[in-house]
Amino acid sequence: MLKLNNIEVSYLNVVKVLHGISITVENGVVVALLGANGAGKTTTLKAISGLLRIEEGEINDGTIEWDGIRIDKKNAVDIGKLGIVQALEGRRVFEHLNAEENLLVGAFSRSNLKDVKADLNMVYSYFPRLESLKHNIAGYLSGGEQQMLVIGRAMMAAPRLMMLDEPSLGLAPMVVDQIYDIIKRFNMDRKTAILLVEQNVRVALNTAHYGYVMENGRVVLDGSADYLKGREDVKEFYMGISASGEKKSYKDVKHYKRRKRWL
Repeated sequence: MLKLNNIEVSYLNVVKVLHGISITVENGVVVALLGANGAGKTTTLKAISGLLRIEEGEINDGTIEWDGIRIDKKNAVDIGKLGIVQALEGRRVFEHLNAEENLLVGAFSRSNLKDVKADLNMVYSYFPRLESLKHNIAGYLSGGEQQMLVIGRAMMAAPRLMMLDEPSLGLAPMVVDQIYDIIKRFNMDRKTAILLVEQNVRVALNTAHYGYVMENGRVVLDGSADYLKGREDVKEFYMGISASGEKKSYKDVKHYKRRKRWL
């Protein structure tokens, strides 16, 4: 189980981005982090995976625990060896390698390599398109194919927690639905916990069991996916506008009571 306890993060010891974030990801559960651009979602993932340091970010306060062990002081390599894998936003593929070589890179940090072939076949069972393209250079794949490759590469790491950053970004709705169907099946089949950053509220909450809404580096609302799907103010938060076209923030929504979790 992953637990973030009142995490505060700043960049260059100047710009404070997270203000006391507390979230929990139970084993085998899909959790969505929802919010507009700049809410602090990606920074939260990087705080967990240890990637903050390469961007001159730092956890100033709070703790992050994985199965009861503090990991907020560990580096990204050691965190990855614990089974925590992050698929970065923007379809980061190794453009000069072919599709299968990209997938095999995902298994590089595994201590046990005997099941790599079986896991490669597992990825191809979820993404048959990748098997047909396995000898193609990754840089020439379409956006949807590259996103499949990034998720498949994360699967190859045999993760216990897989963190996905905006997997729907820039993709056609049909491709988004296909990818999220695979994410849901992978979670059900492998019992892998998934922490999902998304702005597409429909697909995120149709996949997740639980969700947290972030605004300006704080968690302002959380609950089951069904609970969040039923709230009109969640849709207003995502769209940034009301039904009449007026721009809105969560603090302006009449029925919303801000949870001051950061105090």
